[in-house]
Amino acid sequence: MIETITIFVLAVFVGYYVVWGVTPALHTPLMAVTNALSSIVIVGAMLQTVGLPMLGIEGNVAFQSINIVSVLGAIAVFLASINIFGGFAVTARMLEMFKPKQKKKEEV
Repeated sequence: MIETITIFVLAVFVGYYVVWGVTPALHTPLMAVTNALSSIVIVGAMLQTVGLPMLGIEGNVAFQSINIVSVLGAIAVFLASINIFGGFAVTARMLEMFKPKQKKKEEV
């Protein structure tokens, strides 16, 4: 348990310094990679939240009950969804800056 918490804390520090060290020119490609990784996180978190059906002794299908893993999985789905939708919003705004501006039609 202590090893897992230590790895998590170290990952937070490394992630913080890596993200804040990115130059603005690399922001859009990095956002695309972040969205791809977040989608993988969502798939894994949904599997943990819903739980895989387990066959009982008599062949009955039983689902796991709500526990700390399923709650953390639901939180991970929520946070990764915010990350993905926010990334698409930021990317769309950045791409809007490169579109040619439309001239307004003058009324006669």
